Amino acid sequence: MIKLLDRFRMYAALVFPWIIISMPAANGQNVAQQLKNAFAAFEKDPQLAHAISSLYIMETGTGTVVLEKNAFTGLAPASTQKIITSAAAFELLGRSYQYKTSFIVTPECRSLNIIPSGDPTFGSERWENTRPAAVKQKLVPFLRPFIKDFDSIRIHNAGWDPQDIPDGWMWQDIGNYYGAGAGMLNWRENQFDIMLTSGKKIGDPVKITNTSPVLYEYSLQSLATSASAGSGDNAYVYFPVNGSRKAVITGTIPVNEKSFVISGALPDGLRQFIGELNDSIKEGQLTHHDIPHAISGSMCETQRSPHTLTFYSPPLDSIIYWFNKKSINLYGEALAKTLSYQKYAYASTDSGISVIKNLWKSKGLDMLELNMVDGSGLSPLNRVTTHAQVEILQYARKQPWFLSFYQSLPEYNGMKMKSGTIRNVKGFCGYHTSKTGKEYVFSFLVNNYNGSPAALVRKMYKVLDHLK
Repeated sequence: MIKLLDRFRMYAALVFPWIIISMPAANGQNVAQQLKNAFAAFEKDPQLAHAISSLYIMETGTGTVVLEKNAFTGLAPASTQKIITSAAAFELLGRSYQYKTSFIVTPECRSLNIIPSGDPTFGSERWENTRPAAVKQKLVPFLRPFIKDFDSIRIHNAGWDPQDIPDGWMWQDIGNYYGAGAGMLNWRENQFDIMLTSGKKIGDPVKITNTSPVLYEYSLQSLATSASAGSGDNAYVYFPVNGSRKAVITGTIPVNEKSFVISGALPDGLRQFIGELNDSIKEGQLTHHDIPHAISGSMCETQRSPHTLTFYSPPLDSIIYWFNKKSINLYGEALAKTLSYQKYAYASTDSGISVIKNLWKSKGLDMLELNMVDGSGLSPLNRVTTHAQVEILQYARKQPWFLSFYQSLPEYNGMKMKSGTIRNVKGFCGYHTSKTGKEYVFSFLVNNYNGSPAALVRKMYKVLDHLK
């Protein structure tokens, strides 16, 4: 059969050359029709009874739109919004950009000066040289000759918005690890682990066994209870308000757990860092003098040369790799503030979002398609169009930093794409090359679906499978 088909193609190429020319178009129309039918069936699914979905697919080589449905309707994108922040950071900062955090001792002024840059990787466990132990191994010996001589720590906060949490984040989110805000000095990705012990019976109280690391000037109270075996992690940390430094844990964990681990967000990475540094110095038996609390201000003028130690972050391409692979919201908020600081010498979320939107406006996008309030997509207030996401992904393909961007995208369903999930929102956007060699770029968002998230994902995959 194959030999007969090959002979027919050879004969047609000689006698009816226009048939061969028209065949790829016919194949393309076939894929488009298959996708149209699959998406129509998807929208009729009971899980979409009160939902709105948007799908935009483009053939990358020609720019031909393969399918467009609700592509200019703004929907909550969840973490698929990270591709917008990532591409903007690559474009405006460059893939080799590095943060730096400097420690400057001025003996004449009896002060330790910390000049932060909003580095989200300072104290992160993801790289050997950023780990807390690695930082302390360099910093403590540096301070050894001067520790008895300074009685103040000055944090250079000029140009930094004091609000670490973006507008629009939910209280249920911001106390948990994925809701860590970005400050001028971040430490351990502003996260910590909580070890919990549950009771033997459903409804028994859950006790806090320990935290890692030990927390400074911040305490926890457990109101959580024990639930049925196998019920999983349904515990939430609620951030303190009204000046309190005590967080509350509510919800449930399974019965008979001896060391059940959940992760919370530090309300103040700087305070945690100063506390740990103080203990590290005591353990080194350098002095019994406690490191004073940090105060905001500028470095005092001195006639003598100061002593400086500077820590550098990994390059931006490495940061964005983890930003997209593990969907670290802190990184997105830090990047937005960094873009703001680079442009205006003032780091705020709102200004950072303005920089991002203006960049894409300069590339031809309508700013109204990017109704963003944060850099990570965690806020349910964000509204973005699938058309905008596809145009940004298509733009990225033509840039010298594209390989780094592409490698940062996770792989789901055999496709390179960023996923997004918040309550009743699911999205995927990215790239795929079919078996025939056709390259596609796409964005697929669903808002206000009902039922199982896993079941919805399978149905979304079924639609996207027609690109294979």
